[in-house]
Amino acid sequence: MSVEKKGYKVFTLRNYKDIPQISSLSDSQKRDIEVVGAILPFKVNNYVIDELIDWNDIPKDPIFQLTFPQKGMLSEEHYKIVDKALQQNLGKAEIKKIANKIREELNPNPAGQESNVPVLDGEKLHGLQHKYRETLLFFPSSCQTCHAYCTFCFRWPQFVGNDELKFAMRESSSVINWMQKNPKITDILITGGDPMVMSAKKFAEYIDPILSQKNSHLQTIRIGTKSLGYWPYRFLTDDDADEMLAVFEKIVGLGYNLAIMAHFNHINELKTTAVQNAIKRIRATGAQIYTQSPVMKHINDDPIMWKNMWNKQVSLGCIPYYMFIARDTGAQDYFAVTLERTWEIFRTAYMQISGIGRTVRGPSMSANLGKIQVLGVNEIMGEKVFSLQFIQGRKSEWIKKPFFAKYDPKAIWIDDLKPAFGEEKFFFED
Repeated sequence: MSVEKKGYKVFTLRNYKDIPQISSLSDSQKRDIEVVGAILPFKVNNYVIDELIDWNDIPKDPIFQLTFPQKGMLSEEHYKIVDKALQQNLGKAEIKKIANKIREELNPNPAGQESNVPVLDGEKLHGLQHKYRETLLFFPSSCQTCHAYCTFCFRWPQFVGNDELKFAMRESSSVINWMQKNPKITDILITGGDPMVMSAKKFAEYIDPILSQKNSHLQTIRIGTKSLGYWPYRFLTDDDADEMLAVFEKIVGLGYNLAIMAHFNHINELKTTAVQNAIKRIRATGAQIYTQSPVMKHINDDPIMWKNMWNKQVSLGCIPYYMFIARDTGAQDYFAVTLERTWEIFRTAYMQISGIGRTVRGPSMSANLGKIQVLGVNEIMGEKVFSLQFIQGRKSEWIKKPFFAKYDPKAIWIDDLKPAFGEEKFFFED
């Protein structure tokens, strides 16, 4: 397939005013970018700007909301503090101190991520997380950035320059050692940041030692990436695009299941010729593409959009995998949709797609103790309740065990819920 090579340009707070379309924004909108961007990371590239955002629909455009900071993403109190600090022209060190204090109040590492870090021979392996028995997360230090940053991202602490909040590892040896001590691990998820910001050569340096071990228990290698949505040219015309796809072919050729865990938050990300061609090239290597996204106000809290997006993904050969609930971190208040409404969005969209698309699971909260699915709102023994279950859990025996919470129309997270039927606590709280 013939695709024109596209030059790559990134914009951050330092040069965002160089974006030609920025001139269409009001002074207050530009100020919001600067104030909120001082706390939550901001980065966007020319593909997102030129091919995904409808600049005639600002600020409502979903991709604009997905990538550009908005005032409501900080509380009024935090916004005023940062705005004042910038007006006073404080030094970088002082502003960083103020920013870090606010970041600490935004639950920077939700779902108990610190407790997921394994310890080997008395040493914490800060580039790994092992929460679920079968799946190991690996954070290579060379991919602690993305082609553009999502404003909702629960991994935002990886990108704010605070090493104390970051998960990262420089080599694969600790991965191999931990896997050898844990033979029940069948899947390794390479994440970040985005592994697809690495060169093919650097990616191979991380993956080859893992492949060479021939671990009989390792079955699936997953790559968590937003590159298909934000920079599909990574697999088309980048200088080492063919080389990266050759690495994919090598993984599959050695007998591993290669799963590309692709983040698509809106159907608009699937409409360009570039992304459709990139999907074809990846699938031709033997890799499978799974898709996932949280439900977010201002971006995709619409069942028709979800129906259309899942159908489009299936038509492109992708496998709908997860609908998540916005995590309790960062700008959650700006994006949060109630649990009841999220379930209604999922159910309404799900009933309008074919069985092939019903591989998708959700809506799911990735909470401290596991992935908790909202099954529905029901009335049982005269009490209105949320029906819930674990899709994944810190303890495998919790999985698929239904439990019930009192109905709360305002609830947006598991912490807002209380046990139903007069119980003092949920079964897993013991």
